[in-house]
Amino acid sequence: MSAYVVFDIEVTDPSVYDDYKKLAPAAIAAHGGRYLARGGRSEVLEGDWSPSRLVILEFDSLDRARAWMDSPEYREAKKLRHASSNARIVAVEGA
Repeated sequence: MSAYVVFDIEVTDPSVYDDYKKLAPAAIAAHGGRYLARGGRSEVLEGDWSPSRLVILEFDSLDRARAWMDSPEYREAKKLRHASSNARIVAVEGA
């Protein structure tokens, strides 16, 4: 069953975050993930949620998503993300 990883990211250091954006795609792809949305325009349809930057990834399964998040391939990118942003991240299985 597919799984989706949703990020709500507030970028605090754009130059370091640019370095993160260069490293992350290869680590995501190495675990079978792909971008569905990456910081595009968003519109709140209901409620008061005001995300800063939304990113949505798709993986083959929740296990693959977890493996990517904890992987050696993503480790350096994750350090850069932590140094340059605040994020809320959730993974959800698809229907």
